Amino acid sequence: MWILGCGYTGTRLARRWLDQGRPVTALVRSEPSRLALARAGIPTLARDLAADSFDDINWAGQDLYHLAPPPPTGREDRLTRHLVAAFRRNGHPHRLVYLGTTGVYGDCGGDWVDETRPPAPAADRAHRRWDAEDTLRAWSRESGAELILLRVAGIYGPGRLPLERLRQGLPLVREEEAPWSNRIHITDLVEACVAAMERGAAGAIYNVCDGHPTTMTDYFLRVADAAGLPRPPLIPLREAAREVSAGMMSYLAESRRIGNRRLRQELGVSLRYPDLASGLPACF
Repeated sequence: MWILGCGYTGTRLARRWLDQGRPVTALVRSEPSRLALARAGIPTLARDLAADSFDDINWAGQDLYHLAPPPPTGREDRLTRHLVAAFRRNGHPHRLVYLGTTGVYGDCGGDWVDETRPPAPAADRAHRRWDAEDTLRAWSRESGAELILLRVAGIYGPGRLPLERLRQGLPLVREEEAPWSNRIHITDLVEACVAAMERGAAGAIYNVCDGHPTTMTDYFLRVADAAGLPRPPLIPLREAAREVSAGMMSYLAESRRIGNRRLRQELGVSLRYPDLASGLPACF
């Protein structure tokens, strides 16, 4: 089994499979990352998805997780296109699980969203993820390889909380004007990844979230309270463009509530942390 992009999520996923006795090889971009994973007992190769040929790797018949993030700019995921070209030269995996984003749905005006909702990406980062999905779907049709798409909500967990932003006291939009946002605890995300590889239906899409969205502001306030930090100031939405970063503004422009029925009922994932009330204490 291969894990491409073995960072916060991939390291935990690799450890999960290794603990079950399943051999895993991780691919990371830098030599320092490779050394860090090797010290953690995870077999790892350093490869650059943007530049390396991968001609020394035969993925034919293998199981593969694609967790590598797309390029930071543009609307195309050139890295995934490069990867698919390597498959065509060196052998097609048997099954590929891709971790994308619920951001491909775009702004839904706070509506509940399931996997039948037509994607409407708005932000460039969502376009890049949608491009990766399109590239992988075309590859799957061409090669006959099995593809499972996981559209993942915001990931939180130990070491993955907005504590520095809270320490800086940066303002938030008043809760009554804040958009809906969605999350998944890292422990449950890893379980979803395992389930997708073991029993996900070929060609299926699964939203990965806890199914209990809250407003973005509510999330930050709960994290502040759990961490014992002061709550940040709250401002009207009309003032946000002057007070928050462009990146944060792009998140404020989208509101959706993501459903997870397919994750629970069809993929059979039982969430350990189905809401923030249960998940946040486990982060400290």
